[in-house]
Amino acid sequence: MTTAKEIMHEGAQWIPRTETLDRAAQLMRRLDVGALPVSDENDRLCGIVTDRDIVVKCVAAGHDPSHITAGDLVEGTPRWIDANADVSEVLEEMESHRIRRLPVIENKRLVGMISEADLARHLSDDQIAAFAEKVYAVR
Repeated sequence: MTTAKEIMHEGAQWIPRTETLDRAAQLMRRLDVGALPVSDENDRLCGIVTDRDIVVKCVAAGHDPSHITAGDLVEGTPRWIDANADVSEVLEEMESHRIRRLPVIENKRLVGMISEADLARHLSDDQIAAFAEKVYAVR
């Protein structure tokens, strides 16, 4: 059984919901990532902010990213997976919610992220094709 922890990339960092989007973008650039999990005041996952969120929901809407916080952009119920979950559970979570990045949690703490690139490195071509069809299919 392959677990989420075995396919994730370690070293994921999150930002507090009070952090401004300009700082979030700088951290994304430094880490070379396109998404950051967002934590609440209790260090619990409360959402994810992506580079696209910053561009579309902030900059393109005419807002100043130095005055808008990550917490202002996060919406909905954050999705995550337990570090010990089987890869089939990872795929089910990502496919059913049509998401491309998934935080991995162990003992209530962020331990990594699973991205499409991580899936591509660890899954068969057939599994990747099924994932892409479910996540990217027009509904």
